[in-house]
Amino acid sequence: MNRPLDLGSPTEFRRARQLDVLIPTRNRPAELAVTLSGLAAQEDVPGFGVVVSDQSDGDPAYAHPAAATMVRVLRHRGHPVLLTRRLPRRGLAEHRAYLLERSVARYVLCLDDDVWLEPATLRRLVTAIGELGCGFVGNAVHGLSYADDVRPETHGHYEEWTASPTPERIRPGTPQWQRAAIHSAANLLHVTQQADLPPGAWRAYKVSWVGGCVLYDRAALVDSGGFDFWRRVQEKHQGEDVAAQLAVMARHGGAGVLPSGAYHLESPTTVTERDVEAWEVVLAESDTPQPA
Repeated sequence: MNRPLDLGSPTEFRRARQLDVLIPTRNRPAELAVTLSGLAAQEDVPGFGVVVSDQSDGDPAYAHPAAATMVRVLRHRGHPVLLTRRLPRRGLAEHRAYLLERSVARYVLCLDDDVWLEPATLRRLVTAIGELGCGFVGNAVHGLSYADDVRPETHGHYEEWTASPTPERIRPGTPQWQRAAIHSAANLLHVTQQADLPPGAWRAYKVSWVGGCVLYDRAALVDSGGFDFWRRVQEKHQGEDVAAQLAVMARHGGAGVLPSGAYHLESPTTVTERDVEAWEVVLAESDTPQPA
C-alpha cells in the first residue's frame, strides 16, 4: 500500500521561479501518470514547479498509485508539486484561471493531461521564449497513429519567423487562420522530417493557435486578460486556450517551435459537452464597436 500523498501547501508553492507547469485533469489517472512521467524526465530545467488541479467525478486522478509515484519522483528530483481539487466545475476557462492564480513564476506551461513530453522539450521551449521575447511559444502535439498518413496539402501552411514574432490579429476566414491545419494528425511531424534540422537546432514558425502544450510569459498572459473571460462564457464550452492565445498574440506575438517534443496520448476526450466555442464569444465581444 502506498502511504498517503502529501498535497503540498499553496502558500509554500507560490514562490518566484522561472517556470511552473499547470495541468488541469478530470477522470484520467492513467493519462495523468504518463504526463507526469514526461515532466519527471525533463533535462536542464532545474526546480520547475507543477500544479495539478483535479475535477474527477470520483477520487482525484493523482491518488492513483502510478500518478502518485510520479508526483513523488518529481519531488525527489527537486520539483515542488501542488495537488488541488477545483469543484464544482465551472468550465474549462475557469479551471485554467484557477491554475494560473496558483503561480507567480516568470513562465507558465499550460499542459493538457494527455500529453507526454520528450526529455529536452522544456529546455527548448524556455530557450525559445527567452530568445524570441514573445508572449508565448508552443509545441503542437503529434498523433503518432497518423504517422503513415502524410497530408502534403497541409505543409504549405508552415511559415517560419525570420525575426522575433510580432503581434498579429488573427481572425476566422483569413489565411493566418488556416495555419491550424498543420497541427492536425501527424502533419507537423512530417514537416519536421522534411526540415531535417541538425541536433539541438530549433525554428520558430507562425501559428493561429497551439493546442496541448503552450508556454506563456505569465506577465504577458495576465496583461492580455488571462482566462478571466470565463465569467462571460457558459460552462459547457471549449476553445478557451484559443481565446487566450489570440489575445496574447494581438498584444505580444506568439510562435510555434519546431521540432515539437509533445505527443498526444489519443485517449477519448473527457470534454463531452461543447456547446460553445469560447473564442467565438471573446472575439465577438472584442470586435463589436463600442459606442462613442
